[in-house]
Amino acid sequence: KIAVVHITPDRGLCGGLHASINRRMASFILEQTVPVTLIIVGRKGLDFMRRYERDIRAEFTQLGDRPGLLDTLPISRIIIDDYTNGVIDLVYLVYARFISTMVQRPVVEQILPVEPAAIPTAQNVDYIYEPGPHIVLGELLPRFVEMQVYHAILESIASEQSARMVAMRNATDNANELISDLTLMYNKARQESITKELLDITGGAAALA
Repeated sequence: KIAVVHITPDRGLCGGLHASINRRMASFILEQTVPVTLIIVGRKGLDFMRRYERDIRAEFTQLGDRPGLLDTLPISRIIIDDYTNGVIDLVYLVYARFISTMVQRPVVEQILPVEPAAIPTAQNVDYIYEPGPHIVLGELLPRFVEMQVYHAILESIASEQSARMVAMRNATDNANELISDLTLMYNKARQESITKELLDITGGAAALA
């Protein structure tokens, strides 16, 4: 069974960011051949998944714009408990990665089981663990999950704020352009009205002469 932490904004007005994350999430679910359970972070993702009646393990909203690590620990705890108890076999994060102010990219990342990094043969040596490797991994694994989840949420918030700033700037530019067009139309109409009145006055004066 697969668990996915689906991270989206709580609020709108950030362009098509939440829609692109939801589309990436939906396509990922359709690609799977095993059951998928969801841990939802953010109102937009929750509303989207409820419409499709997906299996929602837990939901977290209103984390705010500046959540601390302690605010995200309940999310990590669910992942760690379900994974260590054998309830789930794979864990993924789906969120918007911050690339730049103009670019935010929906990504899917596997965090459990941890995929080993490719190490050159010359550097591939045996290490002595004290205490044993199982004890070390037992301590490191929860910390790893906590930091991965927290990092993804921070990336998502940065993406949300950037997307909202760009969307609002575009809206302001469009509004200013519309104001300019309407002002020009008003001035033209006013000029035409004044010209018509002058012609009427001139015509009336000529008729009386």
